Amino acid sequence: MNAPAPVNKVREAKLELYRKKGKIHAREVRGRFNSLRWAVVWVTQLIFFGSCWLQWNGQQAVHFDIAHEKLRLFGLVLWPQDALLLAIALILAATGLFLVTAVAGRLFCGFACPQTVYTSIFMWIETRVEGDHLARLKLDQAPTSARKLLLRGSKHLLWGLFAAWTAITFVGYFTPVRELLPAIADWQLGPWEIFWLLFYAVFTYVQAGLAREAVCQHMCPYSRFQGVMFDSNTRTVSYDVQRGEPRSRQARAASGSTGIKSAKGDCVDCGICVQVCPTGIDIRDGLQYQCINCGLCVDACDEVMTRVGKPAGLIRFASEQELAGKPARGGRPRLAVYGGLIALFVALGAWTATQRSLLLVDILRDRGSLAREAADGRIENAYTLKLMNLVEEARDFEVSVSGLPGIELVGASRFAGVPGGIREVHATVAVPADAGPTGAHPIHFEIRAVQDPATRISEKSTFVLP
Repeated sequence: MNAPAPVNKVREAKLELYRKKGKIHAREVRGRFNSLRWAVVWVTQLIFFGSCWLQWNGQQAVHFDIAHEKLRLFGLVLWPQDALLLAIALILAATGLFLVTAVAGRLFCGFACPQTVYTSIFMWIETRVEGDHLARLKLDQAPTSARKLLLRGSKHLLWGLFAAWTAITFVGYFTPVRELLPAIADWQLGPWEIFWLLFYAVFTYVQAGLAREAVCQHMCPYSRFQGVMFDSNTRTVSYDVQRGEPRSRQARAASGSTGIKSAKGDCVDCGICVQVCPTGIDIRDGLQYQCINCGLCVDACDEVMTRVGKPAGLIRFASEQELAGKPARGGRPRLAVYGGLIALFVALGAWTATQRSLLLVDILRDRGSLAREAADGRIENAYTLKLMNLVEEARDFEVSVSGLPGIELVGASRFAGVPGGIREVHATVAVPADAGPTGAHPIHFEIRAVQDPATRISEKSTFVLP
């Protein structure tokens, strides 16, 4: 009787959507890249928290005035009609980010991304309350106690206060901050203000305090497609394998087992580069999408190399060509494309800004009364003119009309404009009864700023003769 055929055992594969590494307690490190990161933190936060308090001509210098559909930027008033300038600015920002990525990898992520900046601030608070990385790890593993609750409660309280002030500052760009604070104190906030204060505070608290590196690893789409902008000349944080391998501990183990003295690399396998990484990766494993190019592992490795008497730069910003000992390749077309696009949109933005009129006019003819005959026999049409003054200064506007024989305005032709606002005026236009055949005739309104004769605009309309 033949023995049954062996049954192939299929090992079940477990699919993991992400690597489970536990909570990361990054070690603090000193060095030039860490100093540069904190310099960026200070600069960005001084701009963010300070700009809403600046005044310009008696008004908040930076104010997104949603209610009146305008944006104030230090005296410059932008309206919905200026959306093209905003689109150009966004395109320039995106193209600039692509150019930086092609040159130096995820440099923006490691130094200027809001997620990185606020995570650094929250981790600094955590370190000052709970201690260094070893103390925090020990506290995590410790059983619940009064001390643990006190430390954790203090940390979360400080996180909450900072997140709340961040939310107040954010909303203060839409509701002037000097008005927002008294409104908060008196509990006189509108529904949208309440929503955004709560949403932005919770968002900051969760993203920077709880999610941290998970945002960079699993939520940020940029980390997923940034590799398509890399080439062999892109400088990223890299480990010099040729110089570092075999690591000292590996070399010692090999020589002990074979009795043959083995050459060893510069890497002493201390693991500090992993301990300081805010995303918890080992840069010695090669380029990884989780790496945000913050350079903290460079600072840590340079410090160790200095202590053991070896040259710095085992981990450094380097390209694939450089690590392979090859000269940098010339002719990087993607840089030329990105640079060309930036130059193109800078020129387009400058041209758009210079062609931007500081006066906009909307003319509506009264459709309730197509035409009427005046006492002197002339034919009159009524119009509504919306004069949009795009500067924060009071200006007078002179209105004239042309297009038909004997056409003229009836009554006042000079109107005072609202500083940075819209004034609606009513005008009556009259022509002789024999000015033309029956029907609608094209006419032109000419509007000129009295204080600035160069600011003028011509708008078309129609005049109806019965």
